[in-house]
Parts: sequence; C-alpha cells; structure tokens
Amino acid sequence: MVPEDIVCCAGIEYAWKCVTCHKVSTGFAIPFGTCFLCGGKLELVQGHDFEDPMKIRPIRDAVQFELNAYHFYRLALTKVTKPLLRSIFEQLYEHEVDHLHTLQERYHTHLDDDVLNLRPDAEALLADEVFRGIDLADQQGGALALYNKAIEMERRTRDHFRKLSSELPDGPEKEVCLELAAEEEEHVALLETEMG
Repeated sequence: MVPEDIVCCAGIEYAWKCVTCHKVSTGFAIPFGTCFLCGGKLELVQGHDFEDPMKIRPIRDAVQFELNAYHFYRLALTKVTKPLLRSIFEQLYEHEVDHLHTLQERYHTHLDDDVLNLRPDAEALLADEVFRGIDLADQQGGALALYNKAIEMERRTRDHFRKLSSELPDGPEKEVCLELAAEEEEHVALLETEMG
C-alpha cells in the first residue's frame, strides 16, 4: 500500500514526436527514447493550441477520414463470420475508436454521438455503398476484398496528408498534417503485416 503523503504520477502523460517520421506517441516515458515506427529520435512536444480546431483543414479532414474508417470496420464486423478475420477487423475497429479519442485529446475535436451511432436506415445506405462489389458470401475472396479495401482506404488517407503537408507553409497546420500522415503510415503497416 502506498502511503497517503506520496504523490503518484500515474495520470501524467507526455507527448513525444519523432523528428524523422513525425509520429506522435504519448506516455510517461518511451523505451530507449526512439520512435517505434521508424527508430528515429524523439523530442518532447507541447500540444497544439487552436482556437477552433474544426476550422483547421487537416483536423477536419482527419476527423472525416477516421469516421469513415470507424464505420467501415464497424460495419465489416457485422458482415464477416470467419473467426480470424473477425478478430482482425475487431482489432482495427478498436484502433479507430482509439484514433477518434486521440483526435479528441490531441486537437480537442468533440463529436456528437449521432455521428458514431447511425440510424438503421443511414447505416443500411452506408453499408450498401461501402461494400459495393465485395462478395461477402465468398469467405476467401470477400475477406481478401475487405482487407484490400481497408489498405486502400488507409493509404489514401496517408497520401492525402502527405500531399497536403507539401502544399502548406511551415507552421502548426503543416505539423498536424505530418503527424497525421505518420499515424496513417502506422495503420498501413499494421494492415500489411496482418495480411502478409
């Protein structure tokens, strides 16, 4: 038992940013002070302070892309029955939930519950569009098509932020783009590793 007069640091977290790939990691400490994505050197960073984060295009785009991925994986979970594939998509769904929370913590985005929990009619329309051309009855081919769509979606998001960062002048918005591109690179790597 910890004596009452000792202050615990369990709630303290720092943000660390890789100077090479711009991946942001949070925690009290990071093992070896290196980026787990590329091995680059980490530096301690302060959060961004935007008056209205949703007026910042990279943040708006990130919320939209993460919502798209969140709903894709959430709906995919209702469509797949193969245990291994379900497990992978459940993990990816949980990652998207974490990413939405990260956006809220890092950039102070706040989403209404109705964009996370769609009405059944809106959900049905979205599922029709999202899974168009994918034969979900085909256990092998349908699973592969879902996986390929997931990788394509994550790559498109990563490439969007890379391109946008190249068009922006140095400053906080460009930094946000680089951070988001690094996050998406991690998603792509995760999917490609699972597929391999």
